[in-house]
Amino acid sequence: MKTIIYNGTIVTNGESFLGSIIIDNSIIIEIIKNDVDIDKYKDKYNVIDACGMYVLPGIIDDQVHFREPGSTHKGDIESESAAAVLGGVTSFMDMPNNNPPATTLDAIERKFNIAANTSYANYSFYIGATNDNIEQIIDANNSDVCGVKVFMGSSTGNMLVDNNQTLDAIFKNSKKLIATHCESEEIINKNLQLILEKYSKEGKTTNDIPFSTHPIIRDRESCIESSKKAIEFAKKHNSRLHILHISTKEEIELIAREKEYLPNLTAEACVHFLYFNSNDYHKYGSKIKCNPAIKEQTDSSAILQGINDNTIDIIATDHAPHTIEEKNKPYLEAPSGLPLVQHSLIMMFELFKKGEISIENIVQKMCHAPAEVFKIEKRGYLKEGYFADITIIDPNKKQVISKDNLKYRCNWSPLEGYSFSSSVVHTIINGTHIVENGQLTGKKCVQKLSFSK
Repeated sequence: MKTIIYNGTIVTNGESFLGSIIIDNSIIIEIIKNDVDIDKYKDKYNVIDACGMYVLPGIIDDQVHFREPGSTHKGDIESESAAAVLGGVTSFMDMPNNNPPATTLDAIERKFNIAANTSYANYSFYIGATNDNIEQIIDANNSDVCGVKVFMGSSTGNMLVDNNQTLDAIFKNSKKLIATHCESEEIINKNLQLILEKYSKEGKTTNDIPFSTHPIIRDRESCIESSKKAIEFAKKHNSRLHILHISTKEEIELIAREKEYLPNLTAEACVHFLYFNSNDYHKYGSKIKCNPAIKEQTDSSAILQGINDNTIDIIATDHAPHTIEEKNKPYLEAPSGLPLVQHSLIMMFELFKKGEISIENIVQKMCHAPAEVFKIEKRGYLKEGYFADITIIDPNKKQVISKDNLKYRCNWSPLEGYSFSSSVVHTIINGTHIVENGQLTGKKCVQKLSFSK
């Protein structure tokens, strides 16, 4: 039976209009502008009432850490993709810092097999770069591996690539998009030693180091210098460089200048850098400890401006769950990362309702641009002939974030207690109703993402 989503505000391709969408199996076959007489369809169609709601393309999150294999006590592909679809995310690209790391073709294939059997959302996986796996990177399938992840600064896992000859070879030989975590390990280590010496002189232990030192240790200079380095390699080899989780206004200024000369340079912002700043460490502590570090309010403002003026191309989450027991450890022991994939869209929708970003730009950054930057086939837009990946938001259905409504396996969020004025009520993936009235239907109908590279 065909499905009709009727009389919602459809947002796609830079415009918003009242309309309806007809789906046949997994494909959008017709988009009807203006009001429709639903009585003509009731007997022959499955009907989804979107009156008073916003109908968007499904969100594509280009950076998540779903922790499988190796750390499934924190989360796995099934649990975290369930949270994702409840938040309107219909496709994800998962990072390689697993145990074992996804740095070989065999490891990538194992992840694809897991996702095929357990995921609620469409999926792809990055191959991780190391100092000695250039042949694996070259041989990875360009049509289903979304890109190469290069940790130019260390984070969760041990995948630091710090050899300049290796970096040069990756940027020279990879035909895939190169996604970089840009922090200078040398600067970070220097800053950490200064902090350790300071606390030692004061007669304090490392357990006394507060979380507010995180943006001092992993400072703006470490990000700026590393981003400059990545851009220089990309310039040299005309590579497809995508700089992840921008955290400083200086990097935004750098990227804005360099885009004139580097058409293949793109950048990503993450939602937590818009919602939190360095003044929040005293309240949230480890719950907002992430790499790169959340920095000043001026940086948050610059990131939002960079999104609005198109310096930043994509909005994502860097969803990275850890157990609360792990996060409750002292500063040096508490891992970096926070879970956000269930709430990224409503977080951005709240900024839309405050007048800080347009709904069309949210769709551009969370739906269209990920499809364009990664060259994903037939997704990211509401278009006839495209896969029916669709998210429907009720702008007036309020919700308060609590442990009772979190789907993450780790069962915590820095957003607990936040009140949002809107909710994702329906998520459709490949034409199948995955989330109905805010609840999982139990259905799964996902596909491996396909890339035209």
